Amino acid sequence: MAIAPNVTFVSGAILTAAQQNAFGFGIVAKATSTTSDTSVTSTETVQLTASTFTAIANRYYKITYFEPQPFPSAGTPNYIQTRIRLTNTAGTCFATAIHQVDSNQNPAVSTSLTNVTIQTLTAGSTVIVATALVNGGTGTCTRSATQPALLLVEDIGPA
Repeated sequence: MAIAPNVTFVSGAILTAAQQNAFGFGIVAKATSTTSDTSVTSTETVQLTASTFTAIANRYYKITYFEPQPFPSAGTPNYIQTRIRLTNTAGTCFATAIHQVDSNQNPAVSTSLTNVTIQTLTAGSTVIVATALVNGGTGTCTRSATQPALLLVEDIGPA
């Protein structure tokens, strides 16, 4: 079902609790990293963990994972695969994104990767993680102070 927009406002009307609750609550968890990971392997590893937050039932959560410069090891075709998961590497997988690069190019070129999903969650304490793996060799997630990785969870409104 689509989110019911707040469209019944008229001059002089009083904003009700139900109308206020129809708005998104904004950012509920955020994690960033400026430290590069040069050891992404074919075993799925956690790259970022969002802060623990209390999910509310029957609400939509937009979860965004941004990796500024994922780079698989040499060889073609090679890729880095990222996932957005619940709790840990064995938790429910909400979304997968694959970033393929011709790393034999000289110089090798890589672009950013964004993985986004919208989910409803079970009420209670919740942890979202972003994970990565490569299909062979060892990959790198290059980051810096001006190029951080980001995991962001936003409450965007009622389901």
